[in-house]
Amino acid sequence: MKNRPTIRRLTADEIGAKVAELSDVLIDCVEGGASVGFMSPLTRQKADAFWLAVRERAAAGANEVLIAEVDDFLAGTVQLVAAQYENQPHRADVSKLLVHRRARRQGVGRALMEAAEDLARGAGKSILVLDTAGNEAERLYERLNWTAVGRVPDYALWPDGRFCDTTIMFKRLSSAENTRGGFS
Repeated sequence: MKNRPTIRRLTADEIGAKVAELSDVLIDCVEGGASVGFMSPLTRQKADAFWLAVRERAAAGANEVLIAEVDDFLAGTVQLVAAQYENQPHRADVSKLLVHRRARRQGVGRALMEAAEDLARGAGKSILVLDTAGNEAERLYERLNWTAVGRVPDYALWPDGRFCDTTIMFKRLSSAENTRGGFS
């Protein structure tokens, strides 16, 4: 994969049509040892159910899904989740930055994060928050000017069942106030 990734936002219907490809990326990341909320082995049924639930949240305007494609291969994805409480309309969470192992170290993660930040900015969000368990991902976020708040020990599990620490990070996008709650 030598070409630059094409990043695009998926509608709820497009998420439904791409469940198999999205699940392929999720399963690959879990098989590769990423702590992204699932234990190994991750079944196709469980991965598909996850993406179908994401589709429903996207249809409700609660989150956005971006994908990276390289030469017609779905190489990665990231989600923006709108704050769930009325006193946080200015905030969103970045969730499930997933890059297929075949596409790593080729700018896919960076392109997805930059697009997620642009989408959040366009929706009037002024602060983003995420948590990460991987040193490689943490280095990417630091290169993109994210700030680590701290590390929580034994926060989650690696897919093989061992405990892993998690780093909480944030990034300020602007000082603009926002009274919109979702992304629509």
